[in-house]
Amino acid sequence: MRLLFFAGSAREGSHNKKLARLGQKVAEANGIEAVYVDLADYYMPIYHGDLEASEGVPERAQAFQALLGEYDGVMIVTPEYNAGIPALLKNTLDWVSRVRTEPDVFRSRVFAIAGTSPGYFGAMRSLLQLREVLAVGLGATVIPQQMALPGAMKAFAEDGSLVDEMRQKTFTGVVEALAVAARKFAA
Repeated sequence: MRLLFFAGSAREGSHNKKLARLGQKVAEANGIEAVYVDLADYYMPIYHGDLEASEGVPERAQAFQALLGEYDGVMIVTPEYNAGIPALLKNTLDWVSRVRTEPDVFRSRVFAIAGTSPGYFGAMRSLLQLREVLAVGLGATVIPQQMALPGAMKAFAEDGSLVDEMRQKTFTGVVEALAVAARKFAA
């Protein structure tokens, strides 16, 4: 069983990248093969139907779709931009959804979502939108457990763990729930 972690931010120093990397570490500490990838390595132009018609699906979208297909479970960690998911993440999902394969990469694995922001809501509004995009728009199975981490600026210890022990335990529980669901889903 293998898990993939990525953040919906390409910014160096992103708190959401930190949280995604922490997810990878938690999984590995539980004996699970886990990989973190950076969307900065998968640049795609803004989705445009005419561009797709004239040039096809970009190579990086095809590569990212193939990467998703290698893992049983995927955790997406998203920031919150203006009470919603960032354009980078939505654009990535839109392009990847245009790659037609069997089985469908979104319907054939399980997803978990998490997010952090400096504010009080901890990316909760973007998590609601991301869950809708994944489950309703793409037909993905998204586990009910999720993590909305407020106060991102002060949430992380120097070693990458969460300062608040209870939040660390909650996040660990989400990663573990993803692993359990991925095992069942793949069986």
